[in-house]
Amino acid sequence: MSEKAEELKKLAAIATDLGLSSEMRIKAIEVLGKIGTHEALLALLDLAGNEKLFPEERELALNKAKEIIKAGR
Repeated sequence: MSEKAEELKKLAAIATDLGLSSEMRIKAIEVLGKIGTHEALLALLDLAGNEKLFPEERELALNKAKEIIKAGR
């Protein structure tokens, strides 16, 4: 697995780990949004659809996904 794919996997795991603080999960979502690749977009959409996350975190993931789409990456 490539280094970038491994990083995305770790960030997605952090974003879904309910044992971590909300601030850490939010930071992971923000970093995924900054990466801005197609794979990051898919990870963000997966997070947005995860009903175990708090609504605010899901909304943030969806907004970051929208930003990637608007940027045309």
